[in-house]
Amino acid sequence: MFFPKVCEACNMVLVDEKLVICVKCRHQLPVTNFHFENSEDVKKIVYGRVKLENATALLHFSKKGIVQQLLHNLKYRGHRHISAFLGKWLGDELSTIEAYKAIDVVVPVPLYKTKLRKRGYNQVADFGKEIAKALNVAYNDKILVKTKATKTQVFKGRLTRWNDDGALFDISEEKSLIGKHILLVDDIITTGATVEACATELLKIDNIKLSLATMAIAD
Repeated sequence: MFFPKVCEACNMVLVDEKLVICVKCRHQLPVTNFHFENSEDVKKIVYGRVKLENATALLHFSKKGIVQQLLHNLKYRGHRHISAFLGKWLGDELSTIEAYKAIDVVVPVPLYKTKLRKRGYNQVADFGKEIAKALNVAYNDKILVKTKATKTQVFKGRLTRWNDDGALFDISEEKSLIGKHILLVDDIITTGATVEACATELLKIDNIKLSLATMAIAD
């Protein structure tokens, strides 16, 4: 009664406490529909650098927009239920698309150990778990490891981000992924530098295929 649940996007009190955002904000969210339209927009970001089988993002991200508010609450205010909400939403949609039925395992972009301890959770974890559940495949957060801390760099240029993110990831195990189709999941794709850094390691595994799904894509 004293601390009513509010919409994660506009802070209005929610009548139905099972909701994460209000109906009005849900309808205002800038969905991409990339996976329904066979859009190449996400692939184009890493074209010539990373070979992706399929790639999509659920929402468009713009500075000071509604999606930024959602991701801010998720990453910095401890509202991790937003991750599950977005993962279930995207997972339900991907489960209806033939191209994503070939996925074998969902792998999240990891956090560095000190950031994980400080935040207490990887903001992508529940997103990936819900997608894996919807696709009826494994979720594995032990394979890809971040080896160095970096700062949040949403609006940095690609070259700057690559200098920071390059060679920052390692693989803890390979045998279980040989010949598999991996779906890499992250919160937002901007320049593609983090995806490229992860893919550089994952694509060292024999005979794998790599796809990508993110919560949002920066406009």
